[in-house]
Amino acid sequence: MKISKGCKARVVYVLYNADNNEVIEQVSENNPVVFNFGTGMLLEGFETNLSGLSKGDTFDFVVKAKDAYGPRDSYAVFDLPKDTFAVNGKLDTKLLKIGNRFPMQDNNGNQHEGMIISIHEDTVTMDFNHPLAGIDLRFVGKVIEVILEE
Repeated sequence: MKISKGCKARVVYVLYNADNNEVIEQVSENNPVVFNFGTGMLLEGFETNLSGLSKGDTFDFVVKAKDAYGPRDSYAVFDLPKDTFAVNGKLDTKLLKIGNRFPMQDNNGNQHEGMIISIHEDTVTMDFNHPLAGIDLRFVGKVIEVILEE
């Protein structure tokens, strides 16, 4: 059976930054991941490259940043007042660490995950880009099983 819309596939892979071969994620045969195809929940380039593969087939392909999580957006990096991080009127210093990621809500009620990239006297610089924005992604792996959805 081949991977197609309406089926599930159990897959193992290593995800690399295609530019420098840095490993971003590794999914081993001990704990393969299951993907539902044709639901619009996968990166289009990932789904397209796996479509038509069968159990035992291997893959090695790149999804360009523009087709994955998009380019980095300089407007998604900005300063917030430090008091934004106050809890009950007191600054939560445990939150204020470079590299901390957490969800925040904009004025329209939309959730966005951001990462602290610098801390200043009165402000905190946050980056709301997806962690993989601007990165060409290389997937190398194998199809373990293809399951027809009922």
